Amino acid sequence: MAHHQLDALDKKILKMIAADARVPFLEVARACNVSGAAIHQRVQKLTSLGVLKGSQFVVDPESVGFETCAYIGLYLKDPASFEDVTQALKKIPEIVECHYTTGQYDMFVKLYARNNHHLLSIIHDKLQPLNLARTETIISFHEAIQRQLPIESIITDK
Repeated sequence: MAHHQLDALDKKILKMIAADARVPFLEVARACNVSGAAIHQRVQKLTSLGVLKGSQFVVDPESVGFETCAYIGLYLKDPASFEDVTQALKKIPEIVECHYTTGQYDMFVKLYARNNHHLLSIIHDKLQPLNLARTETIISFHEAIQRQLPIESIITDK
């Protein structure tokens, strides 16, 4: 993956919009002493370079009835089945993340379920048919930290 050189204006823009994706471009422009068009162009450039990956509203799963957060380590019977298993996992709406990993698991997924009974049905009805060797489930009681990488730590001058 390419690394991109960012100037001081890019860094200031990133810091402001990472803190609040809904901040108006004109407010960013005033803080940066440039035009709104310049901010728009920079954000478009940062997006096309892949530095920014869009913006979104984030739904709190618990507030809509998904009270169980679980991480499941998947052991594949056949390591060549990564792509097939990944495509099948994409069809399970409760799965919100999937990672290929080193260590004891071949893959690691994060999912939300309404409760433990729903989690059991996801494992039994949706994961077991994927011809996995086995799974290992970890239930999260509480998400203590959730954040992006802080802009200050990822953007350094070299």
